[in-house]
Amino acid sequence: MKKNLLFLFLLLPFLSFAHENKAFWGETGHRVVGHIAEQYLTKKAKKAVKRILGTESIAMASTWADFMKSDSLTNAQTTAWHYVNIPDGQTYAQMQKNPKGDVLEAIDRLVKDLENKEVSLEKKRFALRFLIHLIGDLHQPMHVGRAEDSGGNKIKLKWFGRDTNLHRLWDSDLIDHQNLSYTEFSQAINSPSKEQIKLWQSTNHYAWAEESSVLAQNIYKSVKENDNLSFRYAYDFNETLKMRLLQGGVRLAAVLNKTFK
Repeated sequence: MKKNLLFLFLLLPFLSFAHENKAFWGETGHRVVGHIAEQYLTKKAKKAVKRILGTESIAMASTWADFMKSDSLTNAQTTAWHYVNIPDGQTYAQMQKNPKGDVLEAIDRLVKDLENKEVSLEKKRFALRFLIHLIGDLHQPMHVGRAEDSGGNKIKLKWFGRDTNLHRLWDSDLIDHQNLSYTEFSQAINSPSKEQIKLWQSTNHYAWAEESSVLAQNIYKSVKENDNLSFRYAYDFNETLKMRLLQGGVRLAAVLNKTFK
């Protein structure tokens, strides 16, 4: 009996750690975007980022905006920043804007805070962490999904027999299916051509939202409520997933290079 109790006592920290990790599934994609962005920063941008974040890497800073959701007051003020719902057949310019803001409006405002020399270091750190995160969100197509189903959150599915939804499928399930760490995933996909980099960085975040909107429409067509998805779906959308993560990283670097020029 004593041996069993001792075993459980020694095992408890590992069980707690496993539970905590489960709570944070879905962060890999953001860290992939952040890690890739680090490879394309100018010297000026690297110096500015280090001055603001200190020893925290862009990859690790990329998940802060989700971790701080435990702060109910800040979360209530920033929830709408993570997405934008562009109605079918409309552009962002044509649509009625959310009075609480959206991912595009937030990106504009955060960049201004980072460019403003009068803004405090604490506020700049908040702005930079959020900006890093939101550029990643913008490249996940379901963050530009339909308002009526909360970007696919209300579309129930099964992933290898496990309950999920369309938004979670793209936030985490497809990425976790790769079974790679964020550094391994980054290295596996980080080989864009010079032409691709130039093309991807030539547009702005409003164009990136339109790209995600088009992709979201195709994703909606790819499933039906309660579909049980597995290997075939992962295969069909593998290249789209990798492309959006890579584009997110390359473009995040462009935003930071321009902000800290």
